[in-house]
Amino acid sequence: MHGPASSGWLLVALCAMTGVYCLVRMRGGGAAEQRRAAGGEALMGFGMAAMAVPAAVFTPPSWAWSAYAAVFAAAALPALWAARAGAHHLHHLVGAAAMVYMSVVMAGSPAHAHGGGGSGVPLLTGALLLYFAGYVLLTGVRLVPVAAVAGEGGGGGSAGWGDRPELTRACRLSMGIAMVAMLLTL
Repeated sequence: MHGPASSGWLLVALCAMTGVYCLVRMRGGGAAEQRRAAGGEALMGFGMAAMAVPAAVFTPPSWAWSAYAAVFAAAALPALWAARAGAHHLHHLVGAAAMVYMSVVMAGSPAHAHGGGGSGVPLLTGALLLYFAGYVLLTGVRLVPVAAVAGEGGGGGSAGWGDRPELTRACRLSMGIAMVAMLLTL
């Protein structure tokens, strides 16, 4: 998670802005399930931003990685419960599990080895990379028609920032891209 400083700061900015947008969605007037999902995504965005801070600027104490793992394990529990109702909740579960995995790997790595690669379990890291790369590609493909249709209709200014499905998909796409970047530097 701690690669070159410039890409690290870009990742921090992307994840933090995604977290802010998810908080805006959470405050929106949507259904309770949508607000809960937005809250979970905000937690993931801010957590990813904190984990992506370049090590040259701030190296968290060794106990922080265990705290991250505990927070994301706690976030995985509602996702696990919600996955009983539908397969579309499994993505949140995989995302939380990936964050727990990255936190555990970082907790077990020497402080100076971050960003050196090879710290995690190659098979698990590879499987997560494949999943999130596929997710990014699928979400990107799904985003294109929505953006094209949204541009044709004109008007449409009545929807608030939190009620725009193309922004929600772009938010999820951004987090997927950030997850791929973080897994690559693990």
